Amino acid sequence: MSRAANGLRTRVRTAKGRKIGSTRWLERQLNDPYVKKAKAEGYRSRAAYKLIELDERFGFLKGVERIIDLGIAPGGWTQVVRRRLPKSVVVGIDLLPTDPIDGATILRLDFMDEAAPEQLTQALGGPADLVLSDMAANTVGHPQTDHLRTMGLVEAALDFAGDVLKPGGAFVAKVLAGGADSGLVAELKRRFATVKHAKPPASRKGSSEWYVVAQGFKS
Repeated sequence: MSRAANGLRTRVRTAKGRKIGSTRWLERQLNDPYVKKAKAEGYRSRAAYKLIELDERFGFLKGVERIIDLGIAPGGWTQVVRRRLPKSVVVGIDLLPTDPIDGATILRLDFMDEAAPEQLTQALGGPADLVLSDMAANTVGHPQTDHLRTMGLVEAALDFAGDVLKPGGAFVAKVLAGGADSGLVAELKRRFATVKHAKPPASRKGSSEWYVVAQGFKS
């Protein structure tokens, strides 16, 4: 590695056997202030700051007691919840392995598995105040297909939220560029008092991700 002339930016030499794309990713990570901040503050990923910034804007963590975290790996969002709400009950699920988090129950299971909703509900032990979803489908490189697959997960997460949220609860989910489509927005507005789209500062400028924040579940 070498320092640029101004001494501020770390550059990565292209190593033998390393693809150019991998080098660019590594260089971006090394120079990302959110990555550095996450390491300094003990968060597992920079994604923790996306949730922090969304909550600062919308206040959906205030007073919540039971939370479900869909797509929990590597655990940054649940870390935020547990630090801010140490008495909360958090249940997370992911197909990927996730290291334990104090005070959280983590299920290693595909959310789309038919057994997942019941296991999540039983582990939570009561109606949820908040359902979080940072899930996104694995990309195949075809924008329209990638969008449809991810929105399919959002729709499934919303259906689940409709079954487990208590009146007044909230739903926060990752969507892609352009936000939720008109049909999904209509369904969100039918079920919640307010529906907003936001791109938190911690979300990289070049990323296609946005978040939908729905509050005031009508049951």
